[in-house]
Amino acid sequence: MLHFSPAKTASVLLTLLIGLWLAAPNLMPASWVKAMPSWLPHKTLTLGLDLQGGSYFLLEIDKNAVIKEQVASLRSQARQILNDNKIRSQAALQGRGILVTLPNPADTEKAVQLLQVLGNPADGNLFGTGNRTATIASSTPGQVSVALTDEGLRDRMTRIVQRSVEIVGNRVNQTGVVEPIIQRQGEDRIVVQLPGLDDPDRFKNLLGQTAKLEFRLVDLSMPVDQAMRTRPPVGSTVLPSSDGGQNYLIEDQVMVAGDELTDAQASFDQNTREPVVSFRFNTNGARQFGRVTTENVNKPFAIVLDGKVLSAPVIREPITGGSGQISGNFTTQQAQDLALLLRSGALPAPMTVIQEQTVGPGLGQAAIRAGEMAALVGSILVIGFMIASYGLFGIIASVAVALNVGMIFGILSLLGATLTLPGIAGIVLTVGIAVDSNVLIYERIREEVRAGRTVLMSLDAGFARALATILDSNITTFIAAAVLYFVGTGAVKGFAVTLGIGIITTVFTAFTVTRLLVSWWYRGVKPRSIPI
Repeated sequence: MLHFSPAKTASVLLTLLIGLWLAAPNLMPASWVKAMPSWLPHKTLTLGLDLQGGSYFLLEIDKNAVIKEQVASLRSQARQILNDNKIRSQAALQGRGILVTLPNPADTEKAVQLLQVLGNPADGNLFGTGNRTATIASSTPGQVSVALTDEGLRDRMTRIVQRSVEIVGNRVNQTGVVEPIIQRQGEDRIVVQLPGLDDPDRFKNLLGQTAKLEFRLVDLSMPVDQAMRTRPPVGSTVLPSSDGGQNYLIEDQVMVAGDELTDAQASFDQNTREPVVSFRFNTNGARQFGRVTTENVNKPFAIVLDGKVLSAPVIREPITGGSGQISGNFTTQQAQDLALLLRSGALPAPMTVIQEQTVGPGLGQAAIRAGEMAALVGSILVIGFMIASYGLFGIIASVAVALNVGMIFGILSLLGATLTLPGIAGIVLTVGIAVDSNVLIYERIREEVRAGRTVLMSLDAGFARALATILDSNITTFIAAAVLYFVGTGAVKGFAVTLGIGIITTVFTAFTVTRLLVSWWYRGVKPRSIPI
């Protein structure tokens, strides 16, 4: 057990060296790390929000809005399909679907067949995979029901959350926040952690705003006051202005969508010097915008953002250059934020902030000092206990534990992990577990000495017989850490990561590093008794 071949010794030392090498950048000033050659390790631990301050947001996709949009899309598509095939119909909303009524019951079977396309999977239908998005059936002649399926809705929510994570990431990255953490949580939630953030209210608005931009025509067929008192014309809706000053009667048809934008930047109007947002369309958008402005000269053209009218300027001449500007009594910050939202793209569904936490930098520094003090005091007490109980072997155990902690930091740095207060707690707990492993080994050695065995036999049997016990205890703890990681969230995961990594390094140091140091001591001193 105490014999180490040259190859085995080299492998142990190389593993230790790599672990400590990866951890080294955490002890260096940032300027030193940047100046190091590219082939040297540069990764350092990122401090969590509870250590460096920042904001935490938990966003939730509005599932009801997704269902409402899907049902409205089914209704529009059903009308279009039946109208293209010369089948008269009426479609009414019905829960999570629509009910299509046919004046001629003889068209029922044909309508069911035509509407089957509405249930095709949104993806994967090339090979017959994917879930049906809707069921189409008829139980009464002259009526066809189209209802969203649970499976299709889940697929839709998955795609929406994935797209939302991308868009939220684009928005956050364009603000210059360093190393944000943006992750999906559950079926319809997104976690956003922004270290060092000093303006949480602004970011809350940026993250929660859908930023769905549309260019629509203003309906001049009826005064807006009359439309509000009675009923708007078919195909038009009364929308408020973004500043709440007045209402507009806007046609429902979207002439050009914000998806056609390629760029948006905050600038200043050359005449009024007021902040505006300048935008540019792609080729298709420029063509559509040019056609609409050409056909509607001297008519108002509304710029609608998330159901509110930013402005409704009159088209004085065709705009064929593919660019324009949006004005709306913006402040400089509002113009910059709107440009950012338009560049990053519209969210596929509305989101709301359901949980928010903000930690100031001062509180983070206090947490760091408290964590450092706890780790320092705990380490001193543990080392003192080991030396008092086991003498020279206690020093060997303390060296192994220090190397163990260094390897933990190296692995965490390699993984790009974020260190939090619970993570520090996991490291401190790992120190206790590592010491416990050495205690088991040393007590086994003591038992062998009392039984009258020789020095070599006692050392060899102590390490061999403690192995099974230590493996059992560490494996069960590792299973608990794995459960915490997969079931827990946020801070709990940080604790589980450091604990799990610490258990792996503990097993390594207890049965290789400690044993290697004891082996070197035995070969160098050749003792007649064990000072334990």
